[in-house]
Amino acid sequence: MKPYIISHMMISVDGRIDCPMVGQLSTDEYYVALEKLGPCSKLSGRVTTALECTAVKEETTPETGNAVGRESVHVARQSDEYTIVVDTHGKLRWQADEADGHPILCIVSEQVSETYLETLRLQGISWIVNGKERINLSKAMEVLYEHFGVRRLAIVGGGHICGGFLEAGLIDEVSIMVAPGIDGREGQTAVFDGITRQECNPFRLKLESVEQWDSGIVWLRYKTRKDE
Repeated sequence: MKPYIISHMMISVDGRIDCPMVGQLSTDEYYVALEKLGPCSKLSGRVTTALECTAVKEETTPETGNAVGRESVHVARQSDEYTIVVDTHGKLRWQADEADGHPILCIVSEQVSETYLETLRLQGISWIVNGKERINLSKAMEVLYEHFGVRRLAIVGGGHICGGFLEAGLIDEVSIMVAPGIDGREGQTAVFDGITRQECNPFRLKLESVEQWDSGIVWLRYKTRKDE
C-alpha cells in the first residue's frame, strides 16, 4: 500500500521550473491550486527545500561518523499532514521541527551517520532511512502509508524528484500549471528530469481536466496510464 501521489508543478511554456523565473510569471495561483487538490502531505527534494523552506538552517556536507547501514523509522509525532524532504545524504540542517505548519519528515539513505539521526531525534524530527546507495522510493512510500498514515501526497519539487517518482511508477496524477512565458535558458531543469532510461518511449497520460485562469495560466490535470 502507498499514498495516492500527485506531482504538482508550475512551469513555463517550455517546461522549465526555475522558481525565480516562474515567480515572475505568476503570483499565488500555484498555492490556490494546491489547496484545491485537497488535504495532503507535501514532498520535495533537497535542492528545492534548501531554496524555499524557511525551516532550513543551512546546507552542508554530510556529518562524519558510522553510517547507519540499515533501514530505520522514527515517528517523532503523528500528524494529518507532513512536510516531507528527500535528502539522500543528510545535508540539510534544521532550525525548526515544522515547515508550512506541518511536522518535518526526512527520507534519507543508509549512508547517513548515526550522529545525524540523533540530531534529528533531539530536534523532534521524524525520519525514514531506506536504501544503501540511493533511496528506494517504493519502499519509502510503503513506510509513509503504514507508519505515518499518509494517504495523499503532493510532490512539489523539483524535477529530479518528480522524474524519480515517475520512473518508479509511483505517480497517480500529474497536475501542471503552465504560466504564460518562456524561459529558454540552456541547462534549466524540466518538470520531469534525470530519468535514467534512454529509450524514447514516453510515459502516457490521460487528460482529466483543463482550466484557463484569468492570469493566463492554464491548469492541466492528468491521470497516469500504468497499464500501458
